Amino acid sequence: MNPVIDMDKEYGIVLEGGGAKGAYQIGAWKALREAGVKIKGIAGTSVGALNGALMCMDEFDTAQQVWENLTYSQVMDVEDEKMQRLMEREMPFWEAVGDVFKRMGEGGVDITPLKELILSVIDEDKIRQSPRELYIKTFSVDQLKELDIDLKDVEPGQMKDFLLASAYIFPLFKNEKLHGQTYIDGGAINNVPLDSLIDRGYEDIIMIRIFGIGREKRVKIPEDTRIMVIEPRVNLGDIIDFNPKKSIRNMKIGYYDAKRLIYGLKGRIYYIEENHEECYYLKQLLQINEWAKERFMEWYHIKDDEKLWTRRMVETVLPGTVMELKLSKDWTYGELYMASLEATAKLCRIPKYRVYTVEELKMAVENKMRRFSKEEKETLPVFALFFDAED
Repeated sequence: MNPVIDMDKEYGIVLEGGGAKGAYQIGAWKALREAGVKIKGIAGTSVGALNGALMCMDEFDTAQQVWENLTYSQVMDVEDEKMQRLMEREMPFWEAVGDVFKRMGEGGVDITPLKELILSVIDEDKIRQSPRELYIKTFSVDQLKELDIDLKDVEPGQMKDFLLASAYIFPLFKNEKLHGQTYIDGGAINNVPLDSLIDRGYEDIIMIRIFGIGREKRVKIPEDTRIMVIEPRVNLGDIIDFNPKKSIRNMKIGYYDAKRLIYGLKGRIYYIEENHEECYYLKQLLQINEWAKERFMEWYHIKDDEKLWTRRMVETVLPGTVMELKLSKDWTYGELYMASLEATAKLCRIPKYRVYTVEELKMAVENKMRRFSKEEKETLPVFALFFDAED
């Protein structure tokens, strides 16, 4: 595959806050690294600031290892088993609420484990010597204002404090003064720090969205600035669900979503390398077997007239399928084919996380359809008939 983005340019990366959802950002970074995308600077809030520090250091292996093994107790002073029960809604409601009020009464959850994690993985010297810039957001309670910090400019020994300051989720985490000041999570004021790069003149920016909880500040985009977005189309889970299985899943999703951007992959559900003309898709839609043709005729109340069959397909069957799949009024044959193929692949439970060509995904669907009996096929939506490979 060849990248569709300009590989000669240097990009600024925006990493928003979102707690446990941050694993997605590491998966996206993996795809960017593999493709050879040049990174000039990073702007991060909360977990985005912590991931941004690892990105600035170019410590991908460390980042991946941290997220693959990250548990609740490595972030907060909690019991992993109890938190898992809470996240899976196995804990009685009254018990969960009681525990929350108790922690709030104590000033919040102790995040000493997170401090220790930051101390163990962040190397201040590597960040200062990195060719990549690193900007983070936090909010100063004492000054009542947002702070946009160039991390390389902070005093020696304070870098890890400011990374922690950016991640103080209020009021969940117990807040302690850092070098005499009180801070809270930057996401309270600006969870998507796009302005950090815009204000510093970055013109080519990739935003890695995870849709965490926080305020998204409005930013005026200069005319010569190009912003590209990597974002999930599925729910990444709860911001405090620090479950290694979820993190590994979210890294995988981030990896393939980044590939979608880098290589211009098509598909809303799957990741598809596509380069055919409209005539190819129309031909594919019209090439159906006799059994499928009978089903279409029955479904759309079409008379059996071989001479007019192609016309009936184009005027009745295809527009009817468009309505069933809820495509836009400006649909194309390519969009109809791809939507039908993806929807059928999903019904057939074809594995999602890999890159397919159109032909590869079609073959996978057809092979699965061959295992269905006629009775099973009759229960499928009518668009699945385009991929019935039986003679």
